[in-house]
Amino acid sequence: MPSEPGVSAPRKLASSPGEKRAAARSIEDHIEPGTRAAGRWADDEHGSAVREFAARDGHGWVTSAALKKAHGAWADQVRNLMDRLGAEKDALRSGNAVLTSTDLAVGSAVRERSSLDTF
Repeated sequence: MPSEPGVSAPRKLASSPGEKRAAARSIEDHIEPGTRAAGRWADDEHGSAVREFAARDGHGWVTSAALKKAHGAWADQVRNLMDRLGAEKDALRSGNAVLTSTDLAVGSAVRERSSLDTF
């Protein structure tokens, strides 16, 4: 439970390479498959509802069109979430390399000031 109301950040973030690999594995093995399954379930349930409200003999419910529109938004959100999970997983797997590269780049750009710099 967070110490402050409205704050949901974990108390300890994965920072070691092993913890980052474990977090990436957890995303890959549990979170992504669960998210995909929830998306498929919504697809199936949505299809049934649209068929029930669809036009028959030229007369249909406005609800059918609204459900299609809502499902389009849902599908976009699921796709965005899957993309975000993939990006987070990739970042966890390459986090140490990125930080090392940044450190080396900054280190190579920094040098001692010389009194000759003012001439």
